[in-house]
Amino acid sequence: MDLQKPPDPRHQPEGCLVVAVRLPVRIVALVLVVPVRMVWDALVVTGRLLRDTVLTPLGRALLWTGRALFVWPFVALWRYFLVPVGRALGWLGRVLVVVPAVWCYRYVLTPVGHALARLARGIGAGLAWVYARVLVPVGRALAWLLKGAGAVLAALGLGVYAVVAWLVRYLVVVPARWLYTWVLAPVGRAVAWCARGVAWLLGLLVTGIGLALYWTARVLLVLPALALWRWVLAPVGRFLALVAREVRDALGHAWRIAGRISRGRALGTLLRWIFVEPVRWAYRTVLTPVGHAVRHAVLKPVAAGVRAVGRVTREAVTTARDTVRQARAEVRRMLFGGPRQPAVLDRREPVAPDTRTLGRSTTALTKD
Repeated sequence: MDLQKPPDPRHQPEGCLVVAVRLPVRIVALVLVVPVRMVWDALVVTGRLLRDTVLTPLGRALLWTGRALFVWPFVALWRYFLVPVGRALGWLGRVLVVVPAVWCYRYVLTPVGHALARLARGIGAGLAWVYARVLVPVGRALAWLLKGAGAVLAALGLGVYAVVAWLVRYLVVVPARWLYTWVLAPVGRAVAWCARGVAWLLGLLVTGIGLALYWTARVLLVLPALALWRWVLAPVGRFLALVAREVRDALGHAWRIAGRISRGRALGTLLRWIFVEPVRWAYRTVLTPVGHAVRHAVLKPVAAGVRAVGRVTREAVTTARDTVRQARAEVRRMLFGGPRQPAVLDRREPVAPDTRTLGRSTTALTKD
């Protein structure tokens, strides 16, 4: 017994043309399908999120609203209105219709029906006696008379039929048979022989024309079309079928690979090792020391010098502003004099005995 499995005909070694077509097609399909699959997975996740967070609660709310607006009112209407009304109507119908109808049937219609049945039985018995004693003998007599008349009419009919048949035989059938045998049959045979000869000639002519057209069409159309199909279209079709099959297989592989890439952490790990880790390493090992050195060697001294220059500039501007303000005040004082001093008013309460009291008119409004 052979323990080895027979080779699968689908896994036979393939040619270089198949491999040369398969690899570029699969690479291009992978490049094209990966973004599509990632977008598809993102849409699937978004749809599931919307279904779980929006559509399902919304559907439950709509279901509860529909029950509250449509189901529960009708249930309450059926349970607390229609059922009691139906029971009341049933009781009224039973009391007003069924009970009187049963009483009428039992005590009125049943006796009347029994009386009518007895009357009908009596009438049936009378009719049966009339049929047996009167109608049956009269019918039998009429049947006997009709049989005798039928026998007489049958004899007359047979005689008339024999006479008519003899006349038809010797006046119609015998001349028609003689005419058919000695006139129509020979003429028909001659016409049939001529028709067969004409048909044979026409068949021979049509056969010759058909053979000529057949070989002409075969030489001019069939053989070139067969050669075109066998040597051009069939190889091109096989090549296109091979390309289409490889494109289909490549799209399938690319779709599955894209699914694994987009659903797993392979793409994130690849992007992290390609972009994030080099940028992080360059930032930590190159840019950070260079930035610290530039900050301590260049930026801080420049900032200190700029702050010192700004401080000196602000002090010079402040001194110049104060000097200009003092000079302008001196010129105004020399031209217009100093500002007038306001009179000092004593706004304190008057002392005794000039203090205001409630008993004397010492205010400015009530003083005489």
